[in-house]
Amino acid sequence: MTIDIRTVKESDLAEWVRALNTGFHRAPTSPPEEVAVRGSRLDLDRTRGAFDGDRCVATFRSMPRELTVPGGAVLPASAVTNVSVTSTHRRRGLASRMMAADLADAKARGDAVSILIAAEYPIYGRFGFGPATWVSEWSVDVPRAQLDRRYSGPEDGGRVDLAAQEEVRRLGPDLHDRFRAGVPGAINRPGYWWEMNTGQAQYPGDGWREPYWAFYRNPAGEVEGLAAWVVNDREWRGKLPHTELAVLGLTATTAAAEGALWRFLLSLDWIARLRTGFRPPDDVLPLLLGDPRAALVEANADFMWLRLLDVPVALSARTYAGGPASLVLEVRDEAGLAGGRFRLETAADGTAVCAPVTAAAPADADLSMDVGDLACLYLGDESASRLAALGRVTEHRAGAVAAATGLFRTPRRPWCPDVF
Repeated sequence: MTIDIRTVKESDLAEWVRALNTGFHRAPTSPPEEVAVRGSRLDLDRTRGAFDGDRCVATFRSMPRELTVPGGAVLPASAVTNVSVTSTHRRRGLASRMMAADLADAKARGDAVSILIAAEYPIYGRFGFGPATWVSEWSVDVPRAQLDRRYSGPEDGGRVDLAAQEEVRRLGPDLHDRFRAGVPGAINRPGYWWEMNTGQAQYPGDGWREPYWAFYRNPAGEVEGLAAWVVNDREWRGKLPHTELAVLGLTATTAAAEGALWRFLLSLDWIARLRTGFRPPDDVLPLLLGDPRAALVEANADFMWLRLLDVPVALSARTYAGGPASLVLEVRDEAGLAGGRFRLETAADGTAVCAPVTAAAPADADLSMDVGDLACLYLGDESASRLAALGRVTEHRAGAVAAATGLFRTPRRPWCPDVF
């Protein structure tokens, strides 16, 4: 029977959610409440399913997001999620067909990039995506961290206050918008993010646990940071606590706020181990400890992948280091969405203009690469020199790789704190 790939209708939602849960190894039977809550978040025009008769055997959807790029500009992005193929229908090109349709729609809408969180590394490179941000996770042995256990609060005149869920919904969105403005790779959070993460909107079986929340306020009383955590394994052995704290999120707009929130969490009574959750690989946390070796790296992996859809718009939006420069880039794109030859001109203040090379003003390429490798460079996480050493960037003019290395890199590594 022919597999029909189409955008879903209201009448397809229960079957689509069943297929999604099957693909992610969740309970295949979905109560009406779950279908209703999930369905309320979907843009049906951007939600696709593959149907074998009446049975959905693959799922795919995308959402509008805003992506911060180096320099603080925001780009319209298509965020891909809920990609699954039922095991009985693998290797039939279903995901490829849905991805091709979604990318074409995103380009037609004017989205400069598409982004996603890759469940497995090998999946998305064939579609022109490249890993643009990475994450690390630490497990801190608190007794070995050599911290002053008599800590009683920030020394800068600020304060840390526990917060109720309602207060987080009220103050959190503005804080996050200020935070993401300064973090390349960060994205906006829709209203339902705050509802879901504070327990206001849930559905059966989602496993939500009520977290603790705390704000950091500076000496003027302004909110500059927010942390969320749960406490696990409240076990005592040999009359000693072996309690674990798991950080669900920590965002801060200032170094003072970041340091104060980490110090607060590390000072809580009975906590023997703190798990940081996913953090930027160059997070300051280990160096806040008296003994950084107390922070054991539990994970260091790719996280948000990016696919360029409009190279001139994307490269013109971000800023660059290294002063005035000119590079001609040859970008290969088998899908035909973003390939071509482009001239990138950067100014002394870091701003840039990127435009296609035309027949009226021909130019030889200084560098050539696949569109997925340009995605790795785009937010500043990867090095053109390292990609050149791997044979993924080819230099056609002496010094071009060194110039690109200096231009694209950023002072801190980009970070996307959200799973989507």
